[in-house]
Amino acid sequence: MEVKLLNQDKENKKLSFVIKDSNPSFVNTLRRMIVEEVPTLAIENVEFRDNSSALYDEVVAHRLGLIPIKTDLKSYELPKECTCKKKGCAKCTLKMTLVSKSAGYVHASEIKSKDPKCVPAYPGMPIVKLLKGQKIELIATAVLGQGKVHAKWSPGLISYKNYPIIEVNQKGESCEQASIKCSTKVFEFTKGKLTVVNPLNCHFCNACVEACPDGIKIEESKTDFIFNIESWGQLDPRDMIKEAVKRLQKKTDDFVKLLK
Repeated sequence: MEVKLLNQDKENKKLSFVIKDSNPSFVNTLRRMIVEEVPTLAIENVEFRDNSSALYDEVVAHRLGLIPIKTDLKSYELPKECTCKKKGCAKCTLKMTLVSKSAGYVHASEIKSKDPKCVPAYPGMPIVKLLKGQKIELIATAVLGQGKVHAKWSPGLISYKNYPIIEVNQKGESCEQASIKCSTKVFEFTKGKLTVVNPLNCHFCNACVEACPDGIKIEESKTDFIFNIESWGQLDPRDMIKEAVKRLQKKTDDFVKLLK
């Protein structure tokens, strides 16, 4: 197996790479491990001290639960794996508070966390709008969880596709319609000749093949795959992969032990 980096956008927390000499089973397993098994922090319980806003407590609590929180996997453990046995110690829970009585929107930046490393990933996210004289005060408890339990703990959007193999023969070299109908700009038609310039943009719509059926051939590689990760903000894409591989290795080791 070989891995080749394609693109890394640290600002938007995106990562793309090619996995070579693999198979669909492994690539899909890696995808599912990231989505379902890699843990992140999310608000699970909310205790309201005051809420005179127009929204019910349940609505505000739901919004709080969906706010991505930057996660430090070295400092926290899943409640089921913690030594406190789900009692709620500092290793598996994080206390956060929110107090606001100013008219206008209450944003995620106003949430105060006891851990300065674990704060809302997007400070500008609105939670509720207060009118003059209204107030909201609450204590929230964030815990480490997994996407297989609830989507609020899922770390990001993960996808993959087969690596495209595109061939243009002599009959297709003069097919300008193929470049016109290709919405992802895979082809370029210059000086009366069609060339493949962005093969990784292909999503197998076959519009080019329909425009030039005898000149273009597109196949999906059975061993090479393009893997895309877009983090919701809790974790860096590289950390998501590392944690997924770590947990996959543990599951494999446990399986081998059961076979003995």
